[in-house]
Amino acid sequence: MPYVATLIAAPKARLAENNLKEAIEAMGLQQVDVSWLAENSAADLTFTPQDPESALKRLSAFLQDKQIDFIFQPKKTRKKKLLIADMDSTMIVEECLDELARFKGLEQEISHITASAMSGEISFEAALKERVALLAGVTQEEIRQLIDRLTLMPGARVLVRTMRFHGAYTALISGGFEPFIASIATRLGFDETRANRLLMKDNRILGQLAYPVLGRHEKRRALEEIRHARQIPQELTLAVGDGANDLDMLQGAGLGVAYHAKPIVALAAHARIDHADLTALLFAQGYRQDEFRQ
Repeated sequence: MPYVATLIAAPKARLAENNLKEAIEAMGLQQVDVSWLAENSAADLTFTPQDPESALKRLSAFLQDKQIDFIFQPKKTRKKKLLIADMDSTMIVEECLDELARFKGLEQEISHITASAMSGEISFEAALKERVALLAGVTQEEIRQLIDRLTLMPGARVLVRTMRFHGAYTALISGGFEPFIASIATRLGFDETRANRLLMKDNRILGQLAYPVLGRHEKRRALEEIRHARQIPQELTLAVGDGANDLDMLQGAGLGVAYHAKPIVALAAHARIDHADLTALLFAQGYRQDEFRQ
């Protein structure tokens, strides 16, 4: 079975011919087809390894201390028909609840809880309940102010638009709350969203958690429901996220990618992007830079 290793340089780094030659030597390969996807930025190495697991381990060891990401996968199923994406710290730069906390001067307390949840130290539901309680009293107007200044992750819009242009279905599945998800989904062009409800009273956050909670297991269930509804095989699905509550979703996809993720997530996902932006997920599918949709 042919495999492809896609190498993507960090934004300020350079991928050179010598890097590719050394990567091929590190994997112990002889016959390799080299194809550039973006000059000095991304390239495919296509080959038929006798021992894919060994080639993967050798490539990972070679690139460990370099500003180069890679995704190693069977070539046949690399182009995906479904994208499932987390939002906070994945499709946007911010963690929305952490940003809301600034209105109450509680950013340190809430960001600490967020970090513990994303690292898997405490359950997502327990962390969400605790943070929402602390945010009681934040107003609808303050929520609107935050929505207006949320920052799209570099490459997010290009990723969604390019995949949709080529026929893929896209869904934003977040443990965050509907007002934020609806806005970001519109800005990025997602086909579908799923998120938690934010309980309000008198135009202020009530401080109570709305059930059921969309957490780790529900994200995986959403992936399964969407792909079955659209009759998309598992191997043609792509999921991306950064936190522990994304783990089941990432592991349930054909390709689950940990994006600038917590260590527990990066180690468990099928692949990881530590340096590049989200367009790395397009290069991983074999799209050339001149095929990107801006």
